[in-house]
Amino acid sequence: MSTTERPRLLLSAFLMNTPSHILGGQWRHPEAQQHRFNELQLWVDLARQLEDAKFDAMFFADVVGLYGNHEGGWASLVDKGLQIPSNDPLVLASALAATTSQIGLALTSSVLQSEPFQMARQFSTLDHLSGGRVAWNIVTSVLENAHRNFGAKGLAAHEDRYDWADEYVSAVYKLWEGSWEDGALLADKATGRFADPALINKIHHEGTRYSIEGPHLSSPSPQRTPFLFQAGSSPRGKAFAAAHAEATFLFAPHTDYVRQQAAAIRDLEARAGRTPGDVKIFAGLSFVVGSTEEEARRKEAEFDEYLDLEAIIAHIGGGIGVDFGGLDHDTPLGDVETEGARGVLEAAIASVPGGKPTIGDLARYRAKAQQISGTPEQIADELERWQDAGINGVNIINQVLPGSYTDFIAGVLPELRSRGLAQTEYAPGTLREKVFGRSATLEDSHPAASYRGAFRQHSASVTRGVPVGAE
Repeated sequence: MSTTERPRLLLSAFLMNTPSHILGGQWRHPEAQQHRFNELQLWVDLARQLEDAKFDAMFFADVVGLYGNHEGGWASLVDKGLQIPSNDPLVLASALAATTSQIGLALTSSVLQSEPFQMARQFSTLDHLSGGRVAWNIVTSVLENAHRNFGAKGLAAHEDRYDWADEYVSAVYKLWEGSWEDGALLADKATGRFADPALINKIHHEGTRYSIEGPHLSSPSPQRTPFLFQAGSSPRGKAFAAAHAEATFLFAPHTDYVRQQAAAIRDLEARAGRTPGDVKIFAGLSFVVGSTEEEARRKEAEFDEYLDLEAIIAHIGGGIGVDFGGLDHDTPLGDVETEGARGVLEAAIASVPGGKPTIGDLARYRAKAQQISGTPEQIADELERWQDAGINGVNIINQVLPGSYTDFIAGVLPELRSRGLAQTEYAPGTLREKVFGRSATLEDSHPAASYRGAFRQHSASVTRGVPVGAE
């Protein structure tokens, strides 16, 4: 395929409102500013920089609990700043919505942390205030401490968490798609009618976990249902993503892995009744950019100096529910049974030649396998290889804020644009319109669309808001 025939790459910045996100220890780098994560100006400046560069989105990860024990407890997590302290991305997003006008705001919110009714209202509000630029990253929470923070005695079983997610998304779809029908909002000053009750429905959701009468208190936002991300890597997670997501996020160690996962996702899309390509595939990659190979190697060595492999081991172990603390880095992983993120462990094992990785191999996989170093031309060549393997976009992992993005924007972005691989202007409309070039709302083949008009019987007995027979 020639460069002129290639579709552009979607670009998002992978972020978290915390000092130490993915690449542990880098907050200590002299140029790093992520220690200022509590300061709004850091994020406003970064958002404007990314929007000026025409990035598609800022993607905010989040957790609602501590990672699992490391070295027998949680003190070392705090000592290393491993995603503690951290702040709520939904609150930050409201400020960024006011200081940007085009860039998407993708926000992680677990089914664990908020009732569907409340979450649906929050995201509708943000979608209104941002002009339709909000995305929801759907997660189920793999951290036991997170579940204990919300009243559970421990981590729910893997399959139970996805059953939970199935009901959760069904409930919010009903609110977003089925509660308010098109034309319900009137805002007619001449007649004094603000909305038509005959076109607003209670959803009467009754499920295993939730009972929600409705109606949705927010009127339909520009996208109705926000743009949908999901990052599950287990078989159940991939099936969930294929059925519900508009973009899925892979921690991909190499292009062969991407090729396998992309083929599986396309097959699952078809099985779910969706059109292949409805789910955009993002790979998480970091970059070390140099004007020469020598400069890139020098910068890479400098980043390596501040990299904390033990923090990365704690991060991975916490995600899969295993305390690797105190173990030699040469200890083989073996077969680990866990109710945590199974797909993370499986991907790690599959990424290492020989099939029997050690704990140290796993840490290096997270830190280095997804890192592309070189000149802008070399990096663009490598991204074309990843694109050929099946990715549609890149979720760019940072070493330092804002420098990782400054280097990419100044160095790599002009080369990508010269090859037609990066946009030079934003398309008009909502985030969904910008990404897909189609309607602001979900396509008819999406499961959420089945709830449009599904609750009209509930409003049939309502006249101007008064139940029939109660006058």
